[in-house]
Amino acid sequence: MKIPVIKKLVETQPLEQLRAAELAIINEQPLQIEIEGNDEGEQLTHAIAAIWILERMNDSNVDFKTALREYTQKVRESIN
Repeated sequence: MKIPVIKKLVETQPLEQLRAAELAIINEQPLQIEIEGNDEGEQLTHAIAAIWILERMNDSNVDFKTALREYTQKVRESIN
């Protein structure tokens, strides 16, 4: 998971495009937007993170840093 890639997606892609990209990766279809990543798994991780952060920003009216911090905390908790 690369934070700069996630930040770029949040800043440049609408939620609908990210959701379409997520489905395209899952269904092994070509992407309509560029998502950096070493492989499809990393691309999917970036897309899911950007979607979660955008939804959090929209639903809770928080800034990117706050939503990112909440997301990384959630990921850490799921690993432990």
